[in-house]
Amino acid sequence: MEQTQATQVVRARQVLHALAEQLLAGPQHRTTGEIALAVTDGGFATTASPGGGLERLEVRAGGVHAEPGGREVPLGRPVRSLAAVLGVRPGIPVNLYLEHAELGPDDDLGADPAALSVVLGALSDGAAALRALAPDETPVLWPEHFDVGLSVDEVNYGVSPGDAGHDLPYAYVGPWTPRTGDFWNEPFGASRPLTQLAGVDGILAFFLEGRELAAGT
Repeated sequence: MEQTQATQVVRARQVLHALAEQLLAGPQHRTTGEIALAVTDGGFATTASPGGGLERLEVRAGGVHAEPGGREVPLGRPVRSLAAVLGVRPGIPVNLYLEHAELGPDDDLGADPAALSVVLGALSDGAAALRALAPDETPVLWPEHFDVGLSVDEVNYGVSPGDAGHDLPYAYVGPWTPRTGDFWNEPFGASRPLTQLAGVDGILAFFLEGRELAAGT
């Protein structure tokens, strides 16, 4: 990926992280006590009411979709402005964790549409691979790290659209007890850039390899 494209993906991830934490998870937590979000076919959404008479908010590449009513508000404006239009109280979930989105509720949230689709596609592929890995579990999009993941037999699996140590989306396997060997290339376990994995099947293959190695089989 060219440097310009990579920079746009980083920006898109920062924008979407701010929306996830401050427009969806924060209002949802103040209303119901729940911070977990869900990856959807087109983006990501609340798992409970965010207040303001709404049952659900979903962020897509084109805007924020509200139910009931099917209203969609275009992206681009700050979180506080979006929240005012939608009728919810913005802000982070209070006193729960220390890591937060890099952009605040009054920051500009403009981003390249194609880069937004890259980030949302990474989350969608990750959720699909996780469902294939563990059909009885529900993948969760966590607002603090902005990654979709689940845990099975004391091993964390997931996909992150990027973070302070990884500019671009990557898949990870993180045993609760550290393992050693060539597969494990991170302090927390193992990661692979999504550019090295062939979509959902490639992510799933990485998860399965990590599961086998973590189990010692």
